[in-house]
Amino acid sequence: MGFAPWIVYWVLVGNVPFTTAVLVALGVAVLSFLIGRVKRRPGRTLEIGAVATFLVLTVLTFTLSHAFMERWIQPLSNAGIFLVALTGVLIGKPFVREFAEVGQPPEVIDSDVFRRITALLTWIWVAAFAGMTVSSLIPPIVYGDATILDTKTPLSFVCYWVIPFSLLGLAALASRVLPDRMAPDPEDVVRSTTFVAYGEATIDELYYLATEHANREVGAGKEAYEVKVGGKGTPLVGDEDRNSWPSTYKVRDRR
Repeated sequence: MGFAPWIVYWVLVGNVPFTTAVLVALGVAVLSFLIGRVKRRPGRTLEIGAVATFLVLTVLTFTLSHAFMERWIQPLSNAGIFLVALTGVLIGKPFVREFAEVGQPPEVIDSDVFRRITALLTWIWVAAFAGMTVSSLIPPIVYGDATILDTKTPLSFVCYWVIPFSLLGLAALASRVLPDRMAPDPEDVVRSTTFVAYGEATIDELYYLATEHANREVGAGKEAYEVKVGGKGTPLVGDEDRNSWPSTYKVRDRR
């Protein structure tokens, strides 16, 4: 959903009139945004950025000359997705994390590993989009007659097309390979929770209750181990005889 407008645009821009390419991409971007909001799907940053980018490109396409757009429409569109991705990072909403959070339990989303992986992958995409932008800027700056439709001048087709989409492909491969390499073994992940016990409970009773609570959380076929209880419980509101105790544990297959 998030990349759909860009994919449509990149397919069309070299094969149909520019006005058609940007209008179709804008229509897909608007539909993607509306569907995402109705179904409450993730990716709002990427969707809003796509609508804004293709709205600007539509205005430019209808107001500037065809010759100008032949030289600059590719770097402008690449700069658009670069700015969208970079803005998401700067405002604390990296687009990779928005998509990766879907279907994940809170303990995964709040983990340092998850934040580290999604941050790295987002920066890889930002770097790829930056490289795409820089590459596509070379032909119109270096070669005055550059055009994205030129298939005979190596400078044009290599910098407009080959390098940018090679970088796009490498970013996609990294998104598939890196998470598996960076993710720790599931049995090494420390989970946090709280359980309720009477304030006068002994340490053995606390560990027993903490273990029982953790095993209920992990579900069938799994068991909690290396259960640890925090140093201080918090009295419950309205029931000062019982405390809420913090605890941590790891999960493994039941033996």
